Amino acid sequence: MAGTGATTEPSHPSPLARAERFIWLTARVLEQRRFAYHFLRGSADAVESALTAYLNEDSGYGHALEPDLRGPVSQPLHTAHALRVLDSIGRCGGLRIERMCRYLTDVSTPDGALPAIHPSQRGYPAAPFIPIVDDPPGELLATGPVVGLLHRNQVWHAWLFRATDFCWAAVDALEKSHPYEIEAAVTFLDGVPDRVRAQAAADRLGRLVREQGLVVLDPDRAAEQPVPPGYAPGEHHFAYHFARTPESLARRWFTDEEMERSLDHLARQQREDGGWPITWREWAPGSALEARSIVTVEALRTLRAHGHAIG
Repeated sequence: MAGTGATTEPSHPSPLARAERFIWLTARVLEQRRFAYHFLRGSADAVESALTAYLNEDSGYGHALEPDLRGPVSQPLHTAHALRVLDSIGRCGGLRIERMCRYLTDVSTPDGALPAIHPSQRGYPAAPFIPIVDDPPGELLATGPVVGLLHRNQVWHAWLFRATDFCWAAVDALEKSHPYEIEAAVTFLDGVPDRVRAQAAADRLGRLVREQGLVVLDPDRAAEQPVPPGYAPGEHHFAYHFARTPESLARRWFTDEEMERSLDHLARQQREDGGWPITWREWAPGSALEARSIVTVEALRTLRAHGHAIG
């Protein structure tokens, strides 16, 4: 009760406790339930129920599930986000995934891949750095994570055959790239069935990442390293962005010391309010706050996966 002088909060709350307060204070229901599932023994059913609010009749996902795309319409990036959530709770199967694959088939480009943004987004608010065109090409950025996670969960659907071929061709053709595209390639390679080919491709990409300076290996000197063209000031990528778990093929790209430095840096990025910041351009207060909750959950998951203490 107020005025008693009693408190149940520790004088030095753990990173997890600080993040929990941030999540309850600011997050959408979906991120609240994801936090509860991953860190408070919450229910997978509760996460799935919250995710269903973003599901459309075409079996794609919309309604700003990916905060930088507003409006109700389904988009490949929203649907990829939904797939990541389902993968994280072990629910990548059944009729929901079958219907999702039908949506992916319907919005695919002639080469069997996914566009980053479907033209149906036109007329609804979107981040100014996201281009909307009438005839968008298929992109590894959009297709790779979806294909990788479906393979990881042993989903088989006709859409996957051409989409997998597209991703292999795109990965093999990568010469000049940027960090988000590499992240997409890693998710594809971590899930695709041909492990020997995936390992060889990952080894080549790891060399490319280092040669092209796409990763900051010394966080204390990040300000000295330029960001890729089109990225926001300070929108750097570190080892943990590519190797989200120790099992990722990208983990071999970095020494133990480099990996630990990046994780220490990630831990230090927690803000006074308990949440982690976004590093890309903020264009609307609401979308930025929603994205911070997503980034906070993923930061905690990454730290825990690598054995980093969070409390």
